[in-house]
Amino acid sequence: MADDIDSVRVSGADGERAGGATLGRRRARAKKQKKQRPFWQELPILIVIAAVIAALVVTFIGRPYVIPSQSMEPTLHGCTGCTGDRIYVEKLSYDFGDPKPGDVVVFVGPSHSWNKAYRSNRSDNVVVRGVQNFFSFFGLVPPDENDLVKRVIATGGQTVQCCDAEGRVMVDGKALDEPYARYIAPYQQGLPYSVKIPGGLSINPRGREFGPVQVPEGNVWVMGDNRNESADSRAHVDDEFSGTVPVDDIRGKAVFKIWPPSRIGPIHGQDPQAN
Repeated sequence: MADDIDSVRVSGADGERAGGATLGRRRARAKKQKKQRPFWQELPILIVIAAVIAALVVTFIGRPYVIPSQSMEPTLHGCTGCTGDRIYVEKLSYDFGDPKPGDVVVFVGPSHSWNKAYRSNRSDNVVVRGVQNFFSFFGLVPPDENDLVKRVIATGGQTVQCCDAEGRVMVDGKALDEPYARYIAPYQQGLPYSVKIPGGLSINPRGREFGPVQVPEGNVWVMGDNRNESADSRAHVDDEFSGTVPVDDIRGKAVFKIWPPSRIGPIHGQDPQAN
C-alpha cells in the first residue's frame, strides 16, 4: 500500500513538471509570435504616437514659422519670391516670464489696423481647408492667422519716442543702443514716420520721429530691425492699443534659424536699454 502511494506521488510530480514545461513552451511561443508582429501592423500605432507628440510640442513648447518679408533684415531674411528664413519659436519662456527688451517675438495682429491687409492662407474648398486645419494642429501647416515678427523695444509702463539729436529711439528719455537696427535713410529732424489723416495714418518710411507713447501695462512696443521697411508699432499708433501689442497676443520667442542651411544659427536678443 505504501508503494502504491509513493508511486502515485511520483507520477503526480512528473505530471506537474510536464504541464509546467508545456505551459512554458506555450508562453514562449506566444511571446515569439508577439515579437514577430508585421511592421505594417505596428506602423499605425507609431504614426498615432508621433502625431500626439507633435501636437503636444506645437501646443506647449514651440513651432516653426516662415519669415515672409524684409522687415527684420538683416537679423531675419525674407522677401517676396525668395526663400525666407525658417525660424523656431518657443513658448516656454513666456509661460514663466514676460517678454524683455531686445527679444525677437512672433505675435498675432492685435487689432484691425494690423490685420486689414491679411488674407487667409486657407483654401476655399471645404475639404481642403479641413485638411489644412488638421495638419496645422500638428505644426505641418501654418496657422490661419496674421502672425508677425518684430523686436521688443519697450515694455509696460515705459515711454518710447524718437528721436534724440542723433536720430536714435529713446525709452524713458534714454537713447537706445541698437546695433541690429538698419536705416536706409539718414535722420531728418522734424520728419515724422506717420501723420494722422482722415481715415488713418499717412506713412513716410524715411521719417523717424514718433511719440512719445506710454506703453500700457501688459503690452509691449515692437519695431522691425529694418526700420525704413517695417510697418511696426509706429504704423498703428491710432488703434486702441496706441500701436502696442498685448503680451497675451505673443505666440512665443524666436530662438533659432532652422532653414536654409546657410542661415542656420541662433537668434540673439540684445537688450537695447542696457547701455
